[in-house]
Amino acid sequence: MPDFRDFNFKLPVIEKLMYGDRTLTPAFSIDECLRAKGIPDPQLYAFDNDLAHTVLDEAHAHFEALEISEELLATLDTLVIDGGLQVYYECSPVWDGEDDLFDVGSLDDLDLLPNLRRISGARDCGLGIPFKEEILAARDIVSD
Repeated sequence: MPDFRDFNFKLPVIEKLMYGDRTLTPAFSIDECLRAKGIPDPQLYAFDNDLAHTVLDEAHAHFEALEISEELLATLDTLVIDGGLQVYYECSPVWDGEDDLFDVGSLDDLDLLPNLRRISGARDCGLGIPFKEEILAARDIVSD
């Protein structure tokens, strides 16, 4: 199974496959995960424990260990970078999108997506690295 180098790059991939296409199953739910631990309200839990601007350990561990096959990765032709992604809620239930918590730090993981042709939203948010249009263009990836 391919290994991602940048956790924040992996998250939009998970978004597309798990919450969009529903081909990466089962879908992870932070609500269900925390309820199983006796925590009924993830948002209140995050606020009460000063975790509003962090990725919860339970979500980080799950998504970090999540294996995605080369076959599934090859089905990706589009990624969306947007502060409202479901996967971001699952990681940080009260995140407000006003910081760099989910900014992508590297484009090295593009190698894992051989059929990627479009990244939507990359110019507006989500790339903590300088936007490298020439890297995308060299791979025939359009960004908007």
